[in-house]
Parts: sequence; C-alpha cells; structure tokens
Amino acid sequence: MSRPPARSRFRRARARTALTVVVALAAGALSACGGAAGTDGGGKGSVTLRVGATGWKEEEALLKFAHLDDTPYQVKWSLFQGGDRQLEAVRAGALDVASSSEIPPVFAAADGKPNFKVVAVRRGNTLNQEVVAPKGSKITSIAQLKGKKVGYVKNTTAHYFLYELLKRAGLGWDDVKAAPLDPDKGIAALNGGSIDAFAGYGNAVITAHQRGARTIGSGKDILSGNFLWTASDDTLGSAAERGALADLLARIDKAYAYVRDGRQKEYAKVIAAATHQPVDQALAEFTAGEAQRRTGIRPVSAQATASEQKVADAFGALGAVQRELTVSGFWTDRLSARLRKALAS
Repeated sequence: MSRPPARSRFRRARARTALTVVVALAAGALSACGGAAGTDGGGKGSVTLRVGATGWKEEEALLKFAHLDDTPYQVKWSLFQGGDRQLEAVRAGALDVASSSEIPPVFAAADGKPNFKVVAVRRGNTLNQEVVAPKGSKITSIAQLKGKKVGYVKNTTAHYFLYELLKRAGLGWDDVKAAPLDPDKGIAALNGGSIDAFAGYGNAVITAHQRGARTIGSGKDILSGNFLWTASDDTLGSAAERGALADLLARIDKAYAYVRDGRQKEYAKVIAAATHQPVDQALAEFTAGEAQRRTGIRPVSAQATASEQKVADAFGALGAVQRELTVSGFWTDRLSARLRKALAS
C-alpha cells in the first residue's frame, strides 16, 4: 500500500531540501542521492528506496549479476566514502537506507535523537581492514607508531580497530598524532609522506598495497563481522517500504548464494572492473572472505545488539562519544518477521 499523495509530496519536498544540506555536510558523497518514495516508477510500483553504498555499488552490481535486480519497486543507489556519510544522509532525510559497520550508528545516535533504526545485519568478512605503512617505511609494527602521525577514517571500523590495536600495543590514542581523513585523501597523504601510517578499509587498502604499502596491523580479529542495515523512521513508518526493504535484503542474500554456487570467477570480473585490480586478485580476496565468514543477511538479534554495545562502550572510554549510549534504543525487530519470510521464500 503506497503513501497518501499529500505525504509523498511533503516527503519529496523535504528530501530535496535535505539533499542540499547533506551535500554540504557530506562532501565525500560520490553521487547525489535520488528522489523520494512515491516518484514515478517507470512501470514499477510507487515505492522508491534510496539506498547507500560505500566503496563501490557492490549490492547493485551483485543483484544485476544474479538476475535479481528486476524489483517491483525502484531502488536508487548512492555512493558514499563511508557508512558515517550514509548515516548523515539518513539523518538529513536524503537517504532511506544505509549500510555500514557497527560504528557509524553509534556516532549518528550520539546526540540522543536518532531518527533511524538498525533493522538487519549482514554477516561478512573482516579482511582488508588494516593499518598500512607506505612503501620504504621503516615502521613494521603498531608499537612503532608512538609519536607518529596516523591517518584514519573517523567514525568507522578504522577508527575502532586503530584504537584497539594501539591499546594492545600498550599505547593510548594520545600517543599518536591521529589525523581523520577520508579514504582517498588518506591514500594520497600516505603516498605523499604527510602521514606515517593509515588505518583504512576496502578499496583504500587495496590501492595502498598496489602502491607498495605494507600491513603493520589488522582489524581482522578485532571486528565482529556484523555490518548493519539501518532505515529511517519514515521508511519504517510505511508498510509498503518495509515490505520492499525486506524483499531487497533477501534478494541480496540470495545473490551471494548464487555467486557461491560455482560463479565466483565470473563475479570476480565484476569486482575487478569496479576496484581496478586483476581478476585473479579479486577472486582470491572474494574466496578468502567467504572462507573466513560466509556473507549473509540476518534479522537483528540480542547477540548482534550486544556486539554494537561493546563498540559504543569502547568509544565512550576513548572519549569520542560523550553521551552514554544504550544501543538497543535504536535497534528494532520491526522488519524481522517480513525478512525471515522473504529469506525463506
């Protein structure tokens, strides 16, 4: 059931205003967000989901590869440099659904007024989450970062695993000169010599290694492997959009299963084209990732909620989050019944 026309018109107007705000707020977005729900679907239904992606539009490409992209609703994918930017867009009303690690929702909820809820969890691998030193550097360990300038992607997994790696090496956050940088700027700074190391993830780490960087620390065994799907309260307020979101997440789950069913090499070509790496390397990374932890979509759970609470507590101890957060306040099982049904179909 679609929204009443008046509400749709209001939401489109609000989204246009909010989009202007979020472009200024999130300059790292690589493409503008699309229109709001209720726009003309070109033969599809009246529902449009505006969904975020980080690094590259992996889910969009994955669904197309698996022939699961012909949805009865519209999906407008928008690319951002981090899950934190996606959550900013959700908060501003310019995005309906965000995909991120456990960290961005913590910061997005830090003012105590979150207008979103975590609705599902993607279990995934934690590879390519690293602290790297540039080619030719004499730094070989985290302990050697004392007094050094270290770039990191603020409010993301990189922020969290850098903090934990420093702690394990007997160092505190104040023992390094921490410099928040977007992934592309972090790689440029690393190559230019203006930082001594960089904590990043995904394409940034791949690019760093292509340019001769060496791993000096990894978040592989620090991160939980929980990646969160978050929806705006407005989206959850629409039965039609809840149904569309549950269907979309189930399609993504099925698409990963489709790839694992003997199509890894073909899908590696899609990854390689998007990430600018050799197909063999893309295949090796995908295979290693699935071997570490098979990718799949799951409803929210008490265990997953507790995992993010641990993250929130760590940032509280670091002083990065001033308010004591109870993360269960921005988690909901409102999508769970629909999602379980869609996953089972």
